[in-house]
Amino acid sequence: MPHDELDALFAARYSCRAFRPDPVPRAVIEKIVATARRVPSWCNAQPWQMTITSGAETERFRDAMAARAQAGGHDPDLPFPEGYSGVYRDRRRACGWALYEAVGVEKGDRAGSAREMMKNFSLFGAPHAAIVTSPAELGAYGALDCGGFVTGFTLAAKSLGVDTIPQAALAGFSPFLRDWFDLPEDRPVLCAISFGYGDPEHPANAFRTERAEVGDIVDWRG
Repeated sequence: MPHDELDALFAARYSCRAFRPDPVPRAVIEKIVATARRVPSWCNAQPWQMTITSGAETERFRDAMAARAQAGGHDPDLPFPEGYSGVYRDRRRACGWALYEAVGVEKGDRAGSAREMMKNFSLFGAPHAAIVTSPAELGAYGALDCGGFVTGFTLAAKSLGVDTIPQAALAGFSPFLRDWFDLPEDRPVLCAISFGYGDPEHPANAFRTERAEVGDIVDWRG
């Protein structure tokens, strides 16, 4: 693939926060996974596994997930970040305020921001959810490999006209996910990916986040 086409694919991908209800055909989902599986992994371990919902199973899960999140009590398999400081805090805030501005939530409107946050747990209306797990014995490096797989999945999806949003929020309720999907105890839940066809008219899909410049990322030596 020419670099310009690849760069355009990366630029086109975004975290979709409002989906149409139309399901993605099984054959298309299989093509996405078939492409994403080609990402590299340490010793070719390929630690990623996905549980993917469709149709009535998505609706059952959506309702149960939203109810569980409403009850509170985070218990992730992997520790969430200790905090966000400096430029990481600035980027996080910029993303949050861009979303709130797009959907009409004003600064100080805690009820409005909480309402937007809770949309994570209704999968932003997506017709499909994928739960991503990795073997506990592979530790951080299995999780690192799965991060590459998530990236591959989102890009492959976009190339086929399918929108995605990787979500750490659902992993905050890992015991619930493990019980709901009967996941093995030795496979920590890393994240979820909600996906489907994005609603281009929804204001939540109208903003894009900024990216750091190359000079802010690379420390050149020689």
